Amino acid sequence: MHTHRATFAGGCFWCMVEPFESLPGVEKVISGYTGGHVPNPTYEAVSSGKTGHYEAVQITYDPKHLDYTLLLERFFRNIDPTDPDGQFVDRGPQYRTAIFYHDLEQKKAAEAYMAQLKASGRYSRPIVTPLLPATTFYPAEEEHQFYYKKQPFHYTLYRQGSGRDRYLESIWKKEIDREKLKETLSPLSYAVTMQKATEPPFQNAYWNNKRHGIYVDIISGTPLFSTLDQYDAGCGWPSFTKPLHADELREELDLSHGMIRTEVKSISSDAHLGHVFEDGPKEKGGLRYCINSAALRFIPLEDLEKEGYGAYLKLFKKDHSNT
Repeated sequence: MHTHRATFAGGCFWCMVEPFESLPGVEKVISGYTGGHVPNPTYEAVSSGKTGHYEAVQITYDPKHLDYTLLLERFFRNIDPTDPDGQFVDRGPQYRTAIFYHDLEQKKAAEAYMAQLKASGRYSRPIVTPLLPATTFYPAEEEHQFYYKKQPFHYTLYRQGSGRDRYLESIWKKEIDREKLKETLSPLSYAVTMQKATEPPFQNAYWNNKRHGIYVDIISGTPLFSTLDQYDAGCGWPSFTKPLHADELREELDLSHGMIRTEVKSISSDAHLGHVFEDGPKEKGGLRYCINSAALRFIPLEDLEKEGYGAYLKLFKKDHSNT
């Protein structure tokens, strides 16, 4: 496999591994230091802010199956690109954001994506994330690799306390006018997404879908799931082993109907999607995302480009007969 590298600085590198690791086509994600003037820096030295290094992640990926634009999208969905002095609770030059391009193609893709983001008007302040040529990348110490897996309790406390998630939700969450939604959604879709209803099993649009493509939030259009991760769980609802992007979902405790369940909601629209259970295929992580068809819109593989989701085409690089 011929792989490429992508390097991003997004503040504390503990928080920048998970958004990339689960993407199809990603081979590995390494936390480390780059952009400085001291060889072989340590965490302690970089933390002083005097070495010139950024905390960063370097991603090795297969360009045949993963578009660089998707990596850019994940990067910006997880940072505040308007902050010149750090990220959230972490202040100092080592926590600044940056894109380190490895070739001209990456540079052009980043310039195009950033121009699109600036034109969107999403941010009230200027985007200051610089675009820099990649330099030597030094892997961080072992205890900092995959910190969210090694120290999940401490990581969760840190992440919640840092303010990152609150900021990201405020930027990317779509303002919902429930009265207008009643006019645009079907009664069932409104009941499911806004009132936490559940559609009938085996009598919904996608429980046995055989076509290839992605599922997006029916309200915001945010990509949520892929048919590459869909399987027949025998329950009568669309079931997935994982989401396309875990950082687009929020999980909440659900004690309704005399049961203890974990509700899954879309961050971008605050829509109820379904629930996640721990009875999925063990070889694929053991999770089952049981999702209501009425909360989703399906984009077939052949329509991804014209619908504005062309960056997801490479996920389906292998030849599929049912399109």
